[in-house]
Amino acid sequence: MDDTERLNVSGTHHPLLALGPGARLGIWVQGCGLACPGCMSRHTWDPAGGTRVPVADLLALWQRALEQGASGLTVSGGEPCDQPAGLRALLQGADELRRAPTARPAPDGGAPDLLVYTGYEEHELSDGRRAALGPADAVVTGRFRVAEPTDLVWRGSANQRLTPRTELGRSRYAPHLTRVRSPRDVGLQVEVDRRALDGTWPLRLYGIPRRGDLAAWEREGARRGLPVSMPSWRP
Repeated sequence: MDDTERLNVSGTHHPLLALGPGARLGIWVQGCGLACPGCMSRHTWDPAGGTRVPVADLLALWQRALEQGASGLTVSGGEPCDQPAGLRALLQGADELRRAPTARPAPDGGAPDLLVYTGYEEHELSDGRRAALGPADAVVTGRFRVAEPTDLVWRGSANQRLTPRTELGRSRYAPHLTRVRSPRDVGLQVEVDRRALDGTWPLRLYGIPRRGDLAAWEREGARRGLPVSMPSWRP
């Protein structure tokens, strides 16, 4: 791995419960030229936003997550494949760390897995982008289409495909390829940013909302006298 490699990152979170099986480390990259209408993460579109983070720092987060028994790593965005060099360095380093002799297994006894979300279809991936995804155990491909809602777990629209790419990916994700979301699944994970010092209560929503969920959040906030300001799903 190139120790100088960096990724432009929007944010990270652990434990992430809404994008993949188990409690995971989530990394959201910054910058997306696909700009799918209806995307809940418009704040991740601008490539000039975010923070340039050394991949080594992200791998340190992954190491801590592994020590705490993480089930896997989920990389989303933004568009991860628009930063192929950084993505490749991240996934290669994450693969090496999970294979270390001292690495803890996932709660199901297998190795922690690597899941990547991309808005590109499989046939649209250049050689460089495809190579960057090399260590990934599973990939969700396809643009978000707001007019094609789905209840398939961990997908935002019916066109998106969850594709296992390794033996670990096939064993862990096979039960979920056609599984619909159940009441036990976390659709939206809500976290309050308690670091805010300006008297506000910034909320961070992780996961995939059902159709109408975000508008309902806004209506309920207004009804309770807690209006939602600057939501990431509005222009």
